[in-house]
Amino acid sequence: MPLTWKDSGLRWYWVAVLVFLADQLSKQWVLANFNLFESVQLLPFFNFTYVRNYGAAFSFLSEAGGWQRWLFTIVAVGFSTLLTVWLRKQSASLWKLNLAYTLVIGGALGNLIDRLMHGFVVDFIDFYWGNSHYPAFNIADAAICVGAVLIIWDSFFSAKSEQDTTEGVKK
Repeated sequence: MPLTWKDSGLRWYWVAVLVFLADQLSKQWVLANFNLFESVQLLPFFNFTYVRNYGAAFSFLSEAGGWQRWLFTIVAVGFSTLLTVWLRKQSASLWKLNLAYTLVIGGALGNLIDRLMHGFVVDFIDFYWGNSHYPAFNIADAAICVGAVLIIWDSFFSAKSEQDTTEGVKK
């Protein structure tokens, strides 16, 4: 474990703060300027549309009756805590993994605040093709997805680079 927080992955926590702020500021702007389901077309495949998500990704468990709000709160706090502990234990030089963890933390905390303040998550990014719409999402959701992809990417490519390094030592 690195000796100081500056030498650890915690040095990357500023990314989580930026994601959180961008997410919350964008959601506050939507709440102040849009009525529920109001939509503005920005591009032929992209709308700014205010919707509420009472569930998780793709409205998973949105009709569950309210208990899911607390489940997702516990999950967000749990994952954010776990990733923060992992950040503290790893070197600041592991930039891909540190970036991934802080993206997930910032997104999880952004959606957590929505759930605690409103009982739902504010979504507004609406991509579509013809009449087919991708589920609306927000900056926090995008950060979580990018972070998850980076974690998966790192699990494949860091394992390969470690294998290449150990094979080079054996020769």
